[in-house]
Amino acid sequence: MTPPFEYRPLDLATEGAEFDRIHSQCFSSPLDVEQAYLRCIGVEHGRVICQDGTLLGGLVLMPMGQWWGGRRVEMTGIASVAIAPQHRGAGAAIALMRAALRELHSQGVPLSMLYAATQRLYRKAGYEQAGFNVGWEASTNVLAMRERSLPIYPLPQTSETLRAIYQQHAPHNNGHLDRHSALWTWLLKADTDEILSVYGLGSPAQPEGYIVIAQRTGQHNSRLRVNDWVALTPAALHTCWTFLADHRSQIKTIQWKSSAVDPLTLVLPEEVAKPLFVERWMLRIVDVKAALEQRGYPAQLQTELHLELSDDVIPENTGRFVLTVADGRGAVSPGGSGELKLDIGGLAPLYTGLFNAHQLQIMGLLSGSAAGRAIATQIFAGIPPWTSDFF
Repeated sequence: MTPPFEYRPLDLATEGAEFDRIHSQCFSSPLDVEQAYLRCIGVEHGRVICQDGTLLGGLVLMPMGQWWGGRRVEMTGIASVAIAPQHRGAGAAIALMRAALRELHSQGVPLSMLYAATQRLYRKAGYEQAGFNVGWEASTNVLAMRERSLPIYPLPQTSETLRAIYQQHAPHNNGHLDRHSALWTWLLKADTDEILSVYGLGSPAQPEGYIVIAQRTGQHNSRLRVNDWVALTPAALHTCWTFLADHRSQIKTIQWKSSAVDPLTLVLPEEVAKPLFVERWMLRIVDVKAALEQRGYPAQLQTELHLELSDDVIPENTGRFVLTVADGRGAVSPGGSGELKLDIGGLAPLYTGLFNAHQLQIMGLLSGSAAGRAIATQIFAGIPPWTSDFF
């Protein structure tokens, strides 16, 4: 008889070295980098899967938040999912994910997000594609921006200065994270061959944005990467682009992250930005009631959506639910007609607005009446979901 899997918190003293070794091997990453990664997030967030006393692998939980419909929803990111090569193919990875989800549900966490190396595993656990992280690039000599209406001044390389500005920006962008402290650390850390600079826009007393840039040193110094930027006003956005264009004497290309439909580039005189990569991150509804009640909705909409959901990992999410929307808020009660039927994975891209109900029906992820699909499309309408953060 095969021994059962055991899921539990990482014991750093007895398992830390093996945990780091497995992750180093799985991600082809130096051991010291994996050690620093875990400790930056917090060793108390490490989880392991064991069998008969043998450590098979583990993951790291990142508690934070995510904005949907202008409201913050509690969310836990899943990072560093790794199973030692000799233990793969025996069900350890899916057992690890299912146990982590049940832990999060027991804590009342509504959502979980991750970046998938392989989507099949995470779809088995109820995750589905839900939003974008897109890399963009443009040549400095074609930016053609000449507006310098705001002062630009150096800022200290600490997150405290930037958080207040970011918190004004993030709620207006579906999918943006209320960042874990580790994400701020990584945004404000340069690679060994880079110089990091942080600038404020406007005045210190009334900032209108910021920009964090990293420039390469040595022979390959013709690229500038924007680690993070926020523009709260049109003047700040125009000034940002002008600031980047002013690097053209030494820098050939600018790289940044944004949405698949990038709102930052609309102000450029020409369509000069080109995509470098397009990634879709995945979301999982961990607690249906909490997820639907914590997010925001269109303020003028008053309606009901009748759902019938199935979830083979978290039974509490299975059944019929009525979502009542009024005054920008949602309330969930059990029962109803179950007009729209979908599993927990199909609910994720509907919840985020990545796909509407009609599209999901065509994909085979949802079934229901035309009236029910129309109501769902109205309820979850919004700007395309995206985040520039990766973990």
